[in-house]
Amino acid sequence: MFRSLRRARCAVAAALLMPLTPLGLSAGSAHAADAAGAGYWHTSGRQILDAAGHPVRIAGINWFGFETGNHVVHGLWSRDYKSMIDQMKSLGYNTIRLPYSDDIFKPSTVPDSIDFSTGKNADLQGLNSLQVMDKLVAYAGQDGLKVILDRHRPDAGGQSALWYTSAVPESTWIADLKALAARYRGQDTVVGIDLHNEPHDPACWGCGDAATDWRLAAQRAGNAVLSVNPDLLIFVEGVQTYGGVSGWWGGNLMGVGQYPVQLDVADRVVYSAHDYATSVAQQPWFSDPSFPDNMPGVWDRYWGYLFKQNIAPVWVGEFGTTLASATDQKWLAALVSYLRPTSTYGADSFQWTFWSWNPNSGDTGGILKDDWVTVDTVKDGYLASVKAPLFPSTGGGSGGGGGGGGGSAAACSAAYTVSSDWGSGFNADVKVTNSGTTAISSWKVTWTSSGSQQVTNMWNASYTQSGATVTAVNASHNGSVPVGGSVSFGFGGAPGGGAVPIVSCTAT
Repeated sequence: MFRSLRRARCAVAAALLMPLTPLGLSAGSAHAADAAGAGYWHTSGRQILDAAGHPVRIAGINWFGFETGNHVVHGLWSRDYKSMIDQMKSLGYNTIRLPYSDDIFKPSTVPDSIDFSTGKNADLQGLNSLQVMDKLVAYAGQDGLKVILDRHRPDAGGQSALWYTSAVPESTWIADLKALAARYRGQDTVVGIDLHNEPHDPACWGCGDAATDWRLAAQRAGNAVLSVNPDLLIFVEGVQTYGGVSGWWGGNLMGVGQYPVQLDVADRVVYSAHDYATSVAQQPWFSDPSFPDNMPGVWDRYWGYLFKQNIAPVWVGEFGTTLASATDQKWLAALVSYLRPTSTYGADSFQWTFWSWNPNSGDTGGILKDDWVTVDTVKDGYLASVKAPLFPSTGGGSGGGGGGGGGSAAACSAAYTVSSDWGSGFNADVKVTNSGTTAISSWKVTWTSSGSQQVTNMWNASYTQSGATVTAVNASHNGSVPVGGSVSFGFGGAPGGGAVPIVSCTAT
């Protein structure tokens, strides 16, 4: 609600106080299944389950920027993206929510404010926004983090109440969602898509008007996404007002009980709520004499009932605060307590991604301080008791494994070697190894050249090239690879002299 301040470039300085002592489970012990999270995910009642049926818990962070005029995550003007993802991992965040706008699909869009100097983001040079997103996804998977893509805005100009505008119609929204779903098909680091950020008035839920009924729009878009990538989770936020009761933008899921989102593929819907403190806006419950004891009842009413009645999983996709006031400190302590797994609900719990990693969110600040390096240990400390284990890494390089919804553990890695280079051209070999625990029937290898190299011919695989990015797919005779086995393909290219790129491999 009242979110125009959220993207202010300078973080608000906050007089932070020490958090309440965390109660209950500690980070790393809050989930019994340390190895959970492999493959694609699906839902069962209030739980999210991995490909093998183990419950998983999203305990993540928002890293914004692709939705702004920079068209790329913020902070790359200060640091290398790998160091930031490594730091997220070290702090115990297991999922990254990546907001974006539809501008990143325009051919003319290029990311800016990236430092390419020594040791910083060198492999992002010359890439467009989607190719940079590819790099972030690949490295996050290598680190054992999952990614949720968030259609945050129709364009970089600002958020919209509805999922479409006069400049970005519903058809564009759906086409771009499908393009992302297809782009990451087989890469199970990307577990789902948040269809649209914070629908608010005049968006309605269950009113039946195709132009404003967000629930109907979510069904149309969710089915479109699943038509090209049926393994993805579909994250659906709430609205602002239902039945005359208003709350945070995207935070009102009161209508789901009567009007659930129904998709063509079962067990794919996760409902998402947003909740904030007074640093974003005032709400009546903050001035209730019983605050903060009244907050669990507020959350139960707006969205918590879906979890507690075993209707569906609930993901608090955004919550944050500067912690500048005592009210905000009490709010965050109460919300963390509400989100914490308890004996009442067993190992499963609410899911969450904190807003934000970035320090330059004007009305909340971030986990990082203004230097983009130092951790706000007070803010991060509030979240310690609800963090959860990381998920299985996709393996070496920036390769990704593609586990399916049926519980397989298909994965592969790829090694790229230049066999000869004569200046005006070169030959290279790529060895594909089955690094998973089950035989694979097909594989795909992708890399982005550092220069202007173009593939001129390829053997034992077929390829497509878009700009500097090459995608090679197995031939009919070498797609099947036993566990631990390897196959190879080769190609010629021109000119020579390029650096060996990082390669990613996906398998089914």
